[in-house]
Amino acid sequence: MKSWTKTAITSTVVALSLATAGCSNTSHQQPEPLTHKEKVTALLKSIETGEAEPVSYINPNKYIQHNLGVADGLAGFGAALQALPEGSARVDTVRVFQDGDFVFAHTDYNFFGPKIGFDIFRFEQGLIVEHWDNLQQTPDSANPSGRTMIDGPVQAEDLDSTEANKVLVKGFVNDVLVSGKMDTITQYIEPNYYLQHNPGIADGLDGLGSALAAMAEQGITMEYQQVHRVLGEGNFVLTVSEGTLGGQHTSFYDLFRVENGKIVEHWDTIEAIPPQSEWKNGNGKF
Repeated sequence: MKSWTKTAITSTVVALSLATAGCSNTSHQQPEPLTHKEKVTALLKSIETGEAEPVSYINPNKYIQHNLGVADGLAGFGAALQALPEGSARVDTVRVFQDGDFVFAHTDYNFFGPKIGFDIFRFEQGLIVEHWDNLQQTPDSANPSGRTMIDGPVQAEDLDSTEANKVLVKGFVNDVLVSGKMDTITQYIEPNYYLQHNPGIADGLDGLGSALAAMAEQGITMEYQQVHRVLGEGNFVLTVSEGTLGGQHTSFYDLFRVENGKIVEHWDTIEAIPPQSEWKNGNGKF
């Protein structure tokens, strides 16, 4: 993996910008511009490969970082990459979706150890200006139903239903997870076909109920307190929520797949939020 420094990153951005400007007056046919999804996928893969060009997809003058372990701006991004053990990084982005100026990706990482992560990027005028993520250590084995945190369908369908699906999922998270109205759960979830990718929960509403009961017996409480963001493309909807798990301030990212007006599949990552004294930027997790 290549070594990243602030100077190298900045030089790459400037050089690529000049090269692009220099080619603009030629008669050669220009390649089709990359989509926002393609830029995000390439940028994430560059963590593994060290390729320099994807860094140019970040605005060098404005990059707001919400990963609390990484400093703001391109300098913070470069420092995080430079701290990775040589040749250790691995990135396999399995799903990537777009909602307006936001792109969200679901990725299998080795990033200071094996992790599953969701990343959200916000674009302005074709460049990435803001980033959020949520990372969870990859479990050693599949969940009780034999599913991993990353397998399952990857392509968005029913694009005309995006807004309706976002309303459905937001209603579920607010009513059931935040407000605890468990009697409404079958309004949102298909009880006979609910596929679960959380590493500790089996398929179906019975699996969810058993997991919650086991947590209660151990005195572990999980509270969703606020939904910060709902993003969707077609039948996939991602929610970003804040709450607590076992009394620890926690960020919950939940990805849902909708079919025929009901939630039928769920993936998630759960990450503890460190105390503010440990943050490397002042932007907050959300």
